[in-house]
Amino acid sequence: MQAQPERRRPERGIAKSAEPEERLRDYLRSRNLRMTPERRWVLQGVLSRDGHFDAEELLQFLHRRHMPVSRATLYRTLEHLTASGLVKRHRFGQGHALFEHIYGRHHHDHLVCDRCSTVIEFVNDDIEQLQDQVCSEHDFLSTNHVMQIFGICKRCQEAEAKRVPAATRES
Repeated sequence: MQAQPERRRPERGIAKSAEPEERLRDYLRSRNLRMTPERRWVLQGVLSRDGHFDAEELLQFLHRRHMPVSRATLYRTLEHLTASGLVKRHRFGQGHALFEHIYGRHHHDHLVCDRCSTVIEFVNDDIEQLQDQVCSEHDFLSTNHVMQIFGICKRCQEAEAKRVPAATRES
């Protein structure tokens, strides 16, 4: 097999150089849309969140801060934020969509508990290198990937172990 030239790809999960508001404004302008106060409020709300959130949580968060955004505007703006690369949408199992801002954040993967729906973020360089190797072997340029491992978190395993009688575990 012929050695492939080393390919550099953009760092995963890091937004381009534009500040978030400028990036969203450029995206909207390219679609003949305006940056409205409501869209700016949604962006500010998203960037103030750590970790994963759902749209309803964000809507309540904005309303508590006296930012009157309609549900329809919120959902449309989340779509624009996702398309512009500022937000990533996840579907962990059968649940509803969760979002997280990816501006200035490094790529990570997820462990998802089937019992309590806890989402644990992790980074593993060995997994990233293996993915790069597989792409190289197939002359494939990766632009993105999503890894979600489903299982049972430690807390739920311990809770289930307490519920199961000792005699049942031994048989």
